[in-house]
Order: sequence, then C-alpha cells, then structure tokens
Amino acid sequence: MSVNPTVNKTILDNGVRIVSMTMPHVRSVSMGVWVHVGARDETDAESGLSHFIEHMIFKGTVRRSAFQIAKEFDAIGGQTNAFTSMEHTCYHARVLDTHLETMVDILSDIFLNSIFDEGEVARERPVVFQEIGMVEDSPEEWVHTMMGPAFWGGHPLGRSILGSRENIQAFDSQTIKGFFKRLYQPDRIVIAVAGNVAHDRFVERVGPVFSTIAASNGFAPRRVPVTGGGIQLKHRDLEQSHICLGMNGLSVGDPRRFAASLINTIFGGNMSSRLFQIIREQRGLAYSIYSFLTAFADSGMFGVYTAVAPTDIDTSVDLIMDQIRRLKREPVSDGVLADAKAFTKGNLLMAVESPDNQMVRLAQNEYYFGRTIPIQSVIDNIDAVTAADLLCLAEDLWRGGNAALTMLGPGVEETDISGQLAL
Repeated sequence: MSVNPTVNKTILDNGVRIVSMTMPHVRSVSMGVWVHVGARDETDAESGLSHFIEHMIFKGTVRRSAFQIAKEFDAIGGQTNAFTSMEHTCYHARVLDTHLETMVDILSDIFLNSIFDEGEVARERPVVFQEIGMVEDSPEEWVHTMMGPAFWGGHPLGRSILGSRENIQAFDSQTIKGFFKRLYQPDRIVIAVAGNVAHDRFVERVGPVFSTIAASNGFAPRRVPVTGGGIQLKHRDLEQSHICLGMNGLSVGDPRRFAASLINTIFGGNMSSRLFQIIREQRGLAYSIYSFLTAFADSGMFGVYTAVAPTDIDTSVDLIMDQIRRLKREPVSDGVLADAKAFTKGNLLMAVESPDNQMVRLAQNEYYFGRTIPIQSVIDNIDAVTAADLLCLAEDLWRGGNAALTMLGPGVEETDISGQLAL
C-alpha cells in the first residue's frame, strides 16, 4: 500500500469542495458531507441546535420518509451516522464500492432536501433528552462536560454540544430551517470520500446536486476564547471521585502540534506512560487514567482524567501535578522519546488503512490547512522532534497560573486542593 494514495480536489462554482482519496486495494467507499459549523457557532439561545439538526437530517425528505432512509441503507449493507463537534457537523456513510451511487443519492437527498417536519421535531425531542440523560448518568463523560465552563469560561466552547433541555424544548421546525439556511453556506461545505472510488466519476455524481446550494449571509465570525483555571466540584453518590484537569494546549494548526502529541503519549497516552505507571501500576490508585489533547482552530486544551477512591483525591492530584511540573524541568531520555515516536507513528500508519479514517483526515486537512497533508510529512515532523522541543513546549504552555479542575463524586465539595493546582 502506498503511504500517500492519490488525492484529488474539485471546487464547484458556489464554493463547495469535493476531496477524494483513491484506495484501490479496498472494496468499500467512505463518504462524508461536512459543514464547518458546530456548537461554537451557536448563540446562547441556539445552543444544541447543530446537534438537533444532526438528528433531524435523517427524519425525512421530500422523496423519502425516515423509515425509507433507514431501510435503503440497510438494504445495501451500509453503515451511516452523523456527529456534531464544536467546529463541524458531519453526515457520513460507508458502503461497498458497488453501492456508491445509492449512497451518494441518499446522503445528497437528506442533506439537501430534509423537510424538518414539525411532527418529527416533536418526536425527536425526547430522544435528545435521553441522550443528555445518558451523559449525565456517565460520571466520566459528565466530569468532562463540567470542564467546559471551568476551562473555557462563558465562551461557546465551554457549553455542552447537546445543549440544554430548555433550549431543545423551544426548538421548532422554523428555528431549524432558519439556522440551516443561514449557516450551512456552500463555502463551508466539504464532501470527502475515500476508498475504491474514481474522482472524476464521483464529481459527476455529486457536483450537479451540490452546485444548487445558494450562498446567504449571516455567519458571525468566531470569537477567540480566553482560557482559565476554574474549579467546578459536584457531589454525587458514587463509589469513586472522578477528576479532570485542564491546562493550556495548542490549536490544530500550531507547528508544535507534533511535539504536543509526543508529550501526550509520554505523559498519559498509553500503558507505558508516566501517569499509567505511577498512578495505576506502582500505587494502585486508579483503574483508568489518561491524558488527552483537545484542539480547535484558535485554541486548545491538554487534559487529564482519572477516577479514584474519595480518600485518594489529594494524593492522586499531587502525583499528577508533580508529573506535569517534571515535564517542564527535565528533558525526556532518548529511549523514552524514541518509544513515543514509534507508538505515535504506528498508530498513524495503522489508521491510514481505514477508508473512514482517511475520509476524516481529508476533510479536516481541507478545513484547517486548505490542502491534504501527506502522511509521510507527518511522520517526518514527528521524527524531527527533539527532547529540547518537548521541554520548551512544556515550559511555554504551563508557565504560571493554575490548572482547571472538575470533580464529580462523594465528598468532593468538601475537598480543598486549589493550592495543589499551580503549574
């Protein structure tokens, strides 16, 4: 398999971009219709609307009912879904290459011709309420949701993508149609496809229908967030106390992102990482502990999650913060850095074998860089990172201030560890 398969791009007259990757060694095709619109583009009253539209897009068009949409995908063995993030909404599917035309027809239909029927809106509200309830019932997910306002403050990035029950109750068909028409601009749409597909034939299928989208106005510019070290503590009767820490991270396009990825791997990204070895293997304080990177177009967060016994909160936070400070004062060894590079590159190269992963990469590279970044270029940039780069980045990101903290569980409201959060 070629590390850098054939990539082609076509821009329609109205600004819609079509990006394809030909992977002749596979039998399937993954297609995504992406819109550069997400939860951060909503007003307070609209919070949750992008996600609600994601649900409603499958609920019927002029040509198809919700049942027909589901039945037609099932009939070709297709996998279809959608997701909403802070900066994007994506409607995607994967089928055998022999069913490409059917997939294109259905995805085009639901994206361009959804009717957003009032009765379907009413039926879908309780489904979204249940989704909110699922998150609230999952302590690990909820403590991450709490980190939003603790780290991003009142910025839209601090809100839940799902929105509030009050907002969802107020959404109606006209609200959805107005938001869709105002924000789903053609120059914000990318159609990405990867797999056993020929670019020109694909453009012949999707180009005529997506070229009909007309531009409108009303897209407000995004506000750059100001991050902070807030604290949110919530009592809940659980066996464990769930802890999330948030610190400054990098934006998606920051040239230091390769170093940040390696820091994350070394710190808490796998089973040989420092946090896993110290917190779980050596001290037996937690079953689950990991670090993670959250990156947006103009900002980012470096985070840590764990769950421990209530009596071990202070010890665990102390150990985590000690390891963060260690990254600022000690260069990692050559062996540790080499292992982190091998792990990161291995995961990257395994991911490129998947048409779904390649489809996602195509769209995200187009949005953030305006072009496809070859895998080999990413590998070369990872190989070029030095221990000095990691040390410099850690010092840069975590110079002064405090980490943001959220905790959910028994006794957390009585816990005072604010003095332990200094970076």
